[in-house]
Amino acid sequence: MSEAPTASPTDPAAPDSGRLTQAERRERSEQELLEATMRVVSANGVAAATFDAIGKEAGYSRGLVTQRFGSKDGLIRSLISALHGWQRDALDEADVERMDGLSALCAFVDLHCRSLDGREEDKAYYMLLAAAVADRLETRAAFAESHEVERVLIRGLIERGQAEGSIRKDADADATALMAGCALIGIRMQNMIDPGTEIAPIRDSLIQSLRARLAPVRGGGKE
Repeated sequence: MSEAPTASPTDPAAPDSGRLTQAERRERSEQELLEATMRVVSANGVAAATFDAIGKEAGYSRGLVTQRFGSKDGLIRSLISALHGWQRDALDEADVERMDGLSALCAFVDLHCRSLDGREEDKAYYMLLAAAVADRLETRAAFAESHEVERVLIRGLIERGQAEGSIRKDADADATALMAGCALIGIRMQNMIDPGTEIAPIRDSLIQSLRARLAPVRGGGKE
């Protein structure tokens, strides 16, 4: 099946497939289909995200969407994978690896909250998540796995801080990671329900709470 989009070859937006390898064309089409999915979901809701609508939005056939992702579950898993990739890039750009564990955790929270700027990828993710939970869809498993990845990432930052001394050693790393992750989900859902919600004070309160809870006691007090 051809991967060429429906756009005319003279259209400036049409991919110059003659200069791309097959692997590059595949990667490009997958990226464009994922971006189209986010636009359709963000603008028109989860029910509107049919393979026909996604293919049309991206300028490809419905058949290519099926060929690339196989099913709605495959599409959502690919979208989640892409979102985790963008998150890793954002953390790398913020250079969190050079921070102590507590500072890295606070930076992680800050990055999540600052990304609440109406980005289609974030809005689409949480709209799909809400639909999966409300309608008891099989795709709930993909979101459960995604949130487990987040929990492990946050727990790793906490354990790193404990090892180096920036986080108190008696803190429950796993429970705290789950608490922080749940707080971030709640903030994002609140932002979707009421886009006028002021996120900055909520973000600052969460960071202050984490610092108060996790910072080691100085001056010989019990940790």
